[in-house]
Amino acid sequence: GIVSLISLAVLSYERYCTMTGTAKADTTNYRKTWTGIVLSWTYSLAWTAPPLFGWSSYGPEGPGTTCSVNWHSKDANNASYIVCLFVFCLVIPFVVIVYSYGKLLCAVRQVSGINKGMGRNREQRILIMVVVMVICFLLCWLPYATVALIATFGKPGLITPAASIIPSLLAKSSTVYNPIIYIFLNKQVSKML
Repeated sequence: GIVSLISLAVLSYERYCTMTGTAKADTTNYRKTWTGIVLSWTYSLAWTAPPLFGWSSYGPEGPGTTCSVNWHSKDANNASYIVCLFVFCLVIPFVVIVYSYGKLLCAVRQVSGINKGMGRNREQRILIMVVVMVICFLLCWLPYATVALIATFGKPGLITPAASIIPSLLAKSSTVYNPIIYIFLNKQVSKML
């Protein structure tokens, strides 16, 4: 899940850099791609390994069919880890995504001011894609984060195993949605289909 979140942030930043011209799109050089992949996995590993070394712990999630961070432990060790996960693995990637797509949209608007006709359609398509991606990101991850925070800081037993199933499934399925959004809202890709 964290790899998914970080990958979305890295992809949004890379897309911003490529579209605004701060980095050229080079289809023959995979160095930047591999760097993004390695950074995503390294960052994710850095945030998923601490429970193995005593900062919080892993345990059954929901009805006991999956494993996740022990959301129900109320000690300071666990609560501090949950807060750090929330900030560094949800809030910061979300800020990077909003920043990157916001700057990309601003750049497209500037170009649209020069090319009135074609630029306006492109601006609208990108705006729709950005809004849909951000909404999907929030729909997938916000319920899961909310359930985790309530389970950690709320009354014991407030979140039942059954109530945690849907947010968990939404979060774990989030990697599927962005390629679908990109395919259907990207004019170049949809022309090939």
